[in-house]
Amino acid sequence: MVTSIDISEIRRPTGWSPIRRELGVMAFGINAWSADDGGQLVGEHDESASGQEELYIVLTGAARFTVDGDDLGAAAGTVVFVRDPSSKRAAIALEDGTTLLSVGGKA
Repeated sequence: MVTSIDISEIRRPTGWSPIRRELGVMAFGINAWSADDGGQLVGEHDESASGQEELYIVLTGAARFTVDGDDLGAAAGTVVFVRDPSSKRAAIALEDGTTLLSVGGKA
């Protein structure tokens, strides 16, 4: 079975697009997050409890990731991989209309 969705059509007022929930993905976590300049894309967190690695792809706009206190600018097309589940990570939008895709799973 093949299913498709438009991220913008499932976007919640918080900027969260629950792709995993909408498609019923079971093998890994996958969601999208959208915000305008200065808005929170990914709240600070770690994945110690889940043990997941996370990969983020900036689809549109630009974002600033902070991982374990280090800042990283990421333009559209940039992939950011956080291997260590205990690493603290967060991201904010640097441009209006920024959207990123997050994918997570256990190694």
